[in-house]
Amino acid sequence: MEPVVALVVAAGSGVRLGGDVPKALRDLQGRTLVARSVDALAAGGVSHAIIVIAAGLEDDFRAALTDAPIPAVYAVGGAERQDSVANGLAMLPQLLSAPPRIVLVHDAARALVPASVVAAVIAAVRAGAKAVVPVVPLADSVRQLGDEGSRPVDRATLRAVQTPQGFDLTALIEGHLAVLDGSLAVTDDAMACEAAGYAVALVPGSHRALKITTPIDLVIAEALLQEDA
Repeated sequence: MEPVVALVVAAGSGVRLGGDVPKALRDLQGRTLVARSVDALAAGGVSHAIIVIAAGLEDDFRAALTDAPIPAVYAVGGAERQDSVANGLAMLPQLLSAPPRIVLVHDAARALVPASVVAAVIAAVRAGAKAVVPVVPLADSVRQLGDEGSRPVDRATLRAVQTPQGFDLTALIEGHLAVLDGSLAVTDDAMACEAAGYAVALVPGSHRALKITTPIDLVIAEALLQEDA
């Protein structure tokens, strides 16, 4: 099978989560968030990883990933997410002798993403999609704010976006070039690809792939793991 590279964004400090280590290095029942993310990506079909981290933490991440099931290299994060991803993409020549066609971008904080979601994203790119996003329906009612108050929005037409997002490498590079000057603020890589004119395909995500951001998210993740035990 052709190689599939996952770029794992793990440079955040995790201020909202608290603790004395970066969020991706927080322990979740005996394994760090970044290690659980890499495990899930590998189980879903990823063959290589690029871990984007804060400067000076490579030894800590190497220790956390000493038993990772796939080879990994490290990149230093930038000021914005798109800078971090660009820095990660620059490491591809150190990982593989030839550029891969399929690249995934994943938040290390989504440590419990099921392997089946990873596999679905990869399959959609292999089938010809240039940018693929896993999504889940919203459970809450939603209101849109305006200058004169707010109005309800039909949640049946809305979806919450998750990671890993999958891309044809050319589309991902062109997407990042399209937002390079910073005039367009993007919150994920699919938005960057849309700015370059690429359509975004959707696949079913999973509520297990919650983004661990606050202490309550960590409690929920621990409960999910206890159910699995």
